[in-house]
Amino acid sequence: MNPETERHHNAGSGMESAFRHLTAEEIDFLKSNSCIADDWSDVLVKDGFNPKRVFQCRFSGKVRLGNFEGTFTLPGGIVKKAGVRYATLHNVTVGDDSCIENIHNYIANYEIGSRTYIKNVGLIYVDGQTSFGNGVEVSVLNETGGREVPIHENLSAHEAYMMTLYRHRPELISAMYSLVGEWKRARTSSSGTIGSDVMILNVNTIRNVRIGDSARLEGCDILDDGTVASNVHAPVFIGNSVSCRDFIISSGSHVDDGANLLRCFVGQACHLGRGYSASDSLFFSNCHGENGEACAIFAGPYTVTHHKSTLLIAGMFSFMNAGSGSNQSNHMYKLGPIHHGILDRGSKTASDSYILFPAHVGPFSLVMGRHVSHADTSDLPFSYLIENGNTTCLMPGVNLRSVGTIRDAQKWPKRDRRTDPHRLDHINFNLLSPFTIQKMFNGRRILRDLQRVGGPSSESYLYQSARIRNTSLVKGLKYYDMGICKFMGNSIIKRLEGIEFDSDEQIRRRLVPDTETGGGQWVDLAGLIAPKSEVDRLMERIETGEVTSLGQIEEAFAVMAENYYTYEWRWVYEKLEEFCGVSPDRMTAADVCGIVRSWKDAVISLDRMLYEDAKKEFSLSFMTAFGADGTREEQLRDFEQVRGDFDTNTFVTTVLEHIEKKRALGDELIGRLQHLL
Repeated sequence: MNPETERHHNAGSGMESAFRHLTAEEIDFLKSNSCIADDWSDVLVKDGFNPKRVFQCRFSGKVRLGNFEGTFTLPGGIVKKAGVRYATLHNVTVGDDSCIENIHNYIANYEIGSRTYIKNVGLIYVDGQTSFGNGVEVSVLNETGGREVPIHENLSAHEAYMMTLYRHRPELISAMYSLVGEWKRARTSSSGTIGSDVMILNVNTIRNVRIGDSARLEGCDILDDGTVASNVHAPVFIGNSVSCRDFIISSGSHVDDGANLLRCFVGQACHLGRGYSASDSLFFSNCHGENGEACAIFAGPYTVTHHKSTLLIAGMFSFMNAGSGSNQSNHMYKLGPIHHGILDRGSKTASDSYILFPAHVGPFSLVMGRHVSHADTSDLPFSYLIENGNTTCLMPGVNLRSVGTIRDAQKWPKRDRRTDPHRLDHINFNLLSPFTIQKMFNGRRILRDLQRVGGPSSESYLYQSARIRNTSLVKGLKYYDMGICKFMGNSIIKRLEGIEFDSDEQIRRRLVPDTETGGGQWVDLAGLIAPKSEVDRLMERIETGEVTSLGQIEEAFAVMAENYYTYEWRWVYEKLEEFCGVSPDRMTAADVCGIVRSWKDAVISLDRMLYEDAKKEFSLSFMTAFGADGTREEQLRDFEQVRGDFDTNTFVTTVLEHIEKKRALGDELIGRLQHLL
C-alpha cells in the first residue's frame, strides 16, 4: 500500500476494537429520529456517540459510526453540525466529526475518514472487486494499441516513457507489466476509502473511486473507477460538471469546468478545465489544458494548451506550448490511426500549425505552418520549421538567440506548483545539457556534411525532406558553435571554481571526473535527463528480475537525478578534446584561459542577440493599435503605460546584468590562473 492508503487501512483496523454495540436506549432514540436498520446489532458506535446527531437514516450491512461533536463552517458563514442525516448507508464506516447529509440514493462499501463533509450526493458506492484505476491500460501514441501504459498511483513520466517507447525490448515490457500487476493486486478491494478532511458537495455519482485526504469534489457529474490521490500537503480539486472514467488524478491537481477524461493519468499539480476533453492520454507534472482536445498523447511535464481550436493527438511532448489551432494527423493511410510523432522538450507550435505524423521535431524548436513531409529534425535542435510553398524550410539553431526560448527556461522552475513532498517526476530544467549539446554536435556534423556534398555555394540543401537555405546553414553552424562553447565553458568554470592552483598538473588532476558514468549518449526521459548507459542498466536489472518493485524503479530514477552534475562532467571531459582541440590530460592553464575567453565571447554574443531580439518588441511596428485616436507621442506613452520602457524592462535588465556577471566570472578564473601563464 502507498502511505496514504496504509494509514487509512490501519485507522479502520484500529477503529474496529474501539466500537461497541448500541444500547437499547440509543436504538430507541434513533428510531424516534426516523432511523431504521436491517439489523441493529450490525450498527456499531464509539463510546460518547451522540444519537441526536443521526436523523432519518437507513442502515444495512456492517455500519460503524464515530463521535459527532464538531461543526463545519461553510462559505458564507453557514455552520453545520457533524452527524449523519437523510442518508442510506450500507457497509460504511464514518469517522469522527464527519457530516453526511442529503444522500439522494445511498453510500455503500466505504470507509470514510474524520472531519469529512459529504452533502447533496446522488450515489457513492464500490461495486465488487476494483483496483480504483490502477492497472487501467492507456493506449498512448498509437490509438489502435501496441504502446499501452498501465497506469498506477505512483506512475512517473520516466517509467511511462520506458513503457511507451522501448517496445523493442519485450522482456522489459513484460517485467514492468508484472510489477504493475503486483501493485494492482495489492490495491484491489471490494471496499473503498474516502480520506479525512474531504469535502464532497453536489456530486452526482461516485463509483469505485478511492479519495485521499483533503480532496474537494464539488459539482462533479460522474467519477467512475479511479483514484483521487489527494493529501494534506497537496489537495486535489475536482469541480463542476467534470466527468472522469478509468482515471488517476495525482496530488495537487485541479480538474474543473466540464473537463471530460476517459482512460487518463493526471500527474501532480496539473490543471485541466474549461471543457477540456482527453482520452487515452498521460499528463505529467504541471501540465495545463483548457478548451481543446487530447487523444492518445504523452504530455510530459509542462505541456500547455489553452485554445478551443487546438487538437493534440498521438504525440509525445514536454515543456511544450501549443498555439491556437495547432493540429496533427495520425491517420495517413487506410490502416487506421497508427502513426505518431515526437516533439522533443521545449518545442512550440505556432497558431494554425499542422504536422502530418510520423515526424520528429528536435528540442526547443518552433513549428509554423503546415508540414506534411515527415521531417526528422531531432539532431538539429533550437530550429525554426517554417512552411514555404508546401515545403518545410529549416533554420537550424536560430532559436538559441530567441528571447522566448530563454524566457521559457526561466519561467518553468518558477511555475512548479507541486507541494507534495513526494514528487513523482524528477524534472531537469536545464536549457543546455549533454542531451541538447550532443544534438548540437550531431547538428554541426550534419550541416558540414551537407555543405561538403552540396558545395559551399549552393543556394539551398535538402535534409530529411526539409530545405535549408545556404545562409541559414552558415548561421546554424555559428549558433551551434556558440551554444557548445557556452556549455563547455560553463562546465569547466564550475569544475575549477574556488580553487587556487599551483601548477598545470594540479589543474589536470582537478579535471579528472569523479565517476566513470556519464560518457556516450544521453536521453531525456520526459523531464529526467540522464546517460543512456544508466537507463540501459536499469532496464537490464528489470529484465533479469533484480528489480522486484516499482519503488526500486523510482529509486533508480532518483539516483540518476541526484547525480546529474557528476555524470555531466564525465560527458564534458570526454568531449573536451573533440571541441577544444586539446586532451584534458595535457591541458595547461593557458589552454583553460583560451577556453574561458572563447566562452566569454560566446556568452556575451548570445546575450547581445537576446538583447536585440527583445528590442524588437519595443519597435514602432509593435505599437500599432496603442494610443487609440491619439498622436504618435500619445501612442508611445500609451505603450509605455501598458508594456513599460525597454531600458527598465525586467528581462532586458537581467540580460545586461548577466553579461556583466559572466564577464566578471571569466575574468576571475583567468586572474586565478595568471601566475601559471
